[in-house]
Amino acid sequence: MKHYLQKAQTYLQQTERADFLAPLALRLYLVPIMWMAGTKKFENFSSTVEWFGNDEWGLGLPFPLLIAAFVTATEIFGAIFLFFGFAVRWISIPLFITMIGAIITVHGQNGWLAIAEPDGFFASERTVGAALRLARAREILEQHGNYDWLTETGHFVILNNGMEFSVTYAIMLLSLFFTGGGRYVSADYWLMKNRI
Repeated sequence: MKHYLQKAQTYLQQTERADFLAPLALRLYLVPIMWMAGTKKFENFSSTVEWFGNDEWGLGLPFPLLIAAFVTATEIFGAIFLFFGFAVRWISIPLFITMIGAIITVHGQNGWLAIAEPDGFFASERTVGAALRLARAREILEQHGNYDWLTETGHFVILNNGMEFSVTYAIMLLSLFFTGGGRYVSADYWLMKNRI
């Protein structure tokens, strides 16, 4: 038995040759997320600044212009840097800070779930209430709309806007901070290889 376990461990260690795939996958997964978030803020920059600073319906943050510029630039340049695998460990720091900021200021107060689900461990009074509203909306659409056509490509959901996605992205960025962009398919790898 020991022999088979050692042999299996040897085969398992051979997969380290492809260890560049994990950071590559993390980077490429995060690229469109950061790009869309940053460019949306940039296209509506004055509204973004107003939302960051407004006490009544926004986040009520101090220095909204500065924070909006930091977040917008971080997300746009972060997407570009992650795509090319350039300065991955460095760009992971402000991106991680941005995600923590989003968790604290936007998503954390809504609980864990990104999509309101009435059942399960993370269900809250908020998500149960959302499920009741969704059921009522479905009734209205079934009676007064073409419900089959409306749901042809997917079901209606209510966004809970919880911290689920932001925490996931933060963990991915934390991993990239420690691993870097990976071998072979990152600018960082080739820059370091040619420097030595």
